[in-house]
Amino acid sequence: MAKVAVLGAGMMGTALCTPIADAGHEVRLVGTHLDAAWVEGMKRDGVHPKVGMPLPDGVLPFALEELDAALDGASMVCVGVSSAGVRWAAQNLGPRLQPGIPVIAVTKGLEESEPGVLRILPDVFLEHLPENLRSLHPCAIGGPCIAGELARRVHTAVVFAGRDEPTLKRFAEAFSTPYYHVRTSKDVVGVEVCAALKNAYAMAVGIGAGVHERAGGTAAPVAHHNYEAAVFAQACIEMDQLVRMLGGDPAHVPHLAGAGDMLVTTSGGRSSRLGRWLGLGLSFPEAQEKMKGDTLESADLIRVLGGALPSLIAQGKLPPGALPLMRHLHEVIVGGQRIDMPFDQFFR
Repeated sequence: MAKVAVLGAGMMGTALCTPIADAGHEVRLVGTHLDAAWVEGMKRDGVHPKVGMPLPDGVLPFALEELDAALDGASMVCVGVSSAGVRWAAQNLGPRLQPGIPVIAVTKGLEESEPGVLRILPDVFLEHLPENLRSLHPCAIGGPCIAGELARRVHTAVVFAGRDEPTLKRFAEAFSTPYYHVRTSKDVVGVEVCAALKNAYAMAVGIGAGVHERAGGTAAPVAHHNYEAAVFAQACIEMDQLVRMLGGDPAHVPHLAGAGDMLVTTSGGRSSRLGRWLGLGLSFPEAQEKMKGDTLESADLIRVLGGALPSLIAQGKLPPGALPLMRHLHEVIVGGQRIDMPFDQFFR
């Protein structure tokens, strides 16, 4: 039995504790400064207020102020913060991590470090660790996983990605359960780019539901599924282009981290809800107000990637006119436009 520390007591970080505990490990779930109320609730009654499920036996909640105690004796660390918190996580864990302690993260996103240079978050995390930990090989988790389902032990297939095979194998063997099915890949770029993009593109697919409602439709077998499927297909094309551009294997696009994760994200969650509000005709600020309190990583990714597009095209990394769907999402999220899906530019 290992002792595993999980930093980030949001829904996904908390849900991930279930298979880890069921695999026989002691889990210390540490809340960030944003999770204080949730940690207090879990300490009081053993239930995460948003997940709505009792913590499994072997999962102990800790406040951020108790991080040192939570890490004491831990032989593995998981990072479950949002993309905006990846630097914060590295800066807080770095002084406390012992060399040789492996780290895996469910954090998803991309960062533009300089014009036209996009980086995956495991590399950003590594860069902000102390020098004595720079030999660490952070691993990442991708694939279709709704937190509430994982907490209820629904069959879930994911992919663990990492550049160091022994570390990758160690995590896969340690966390696998009869319902948490882990596959592995050494292509961190391919997995992470897909995992990041799926939030933004799932939001785009979710727009169809709002467009249907705005036209007076109700939930029915005949809705705007043709619209949604066309957007989904264009999203896969653009995901393929971006994975290739960044040096990853496009085979991940139709796999767990790409289409698989995008499909499950369109079925529910924050990204698809945001898309629905936009499809109903709201501007992004108006939709954001409707979702007050939710972390909108899909919008963050659109800001980064859409903002990088001019540099990527100018540098010849993408052809002129590339990524019309992402361009329009950037016009909506950053430029204040209303949704007017550019179907005529798709599939060219």
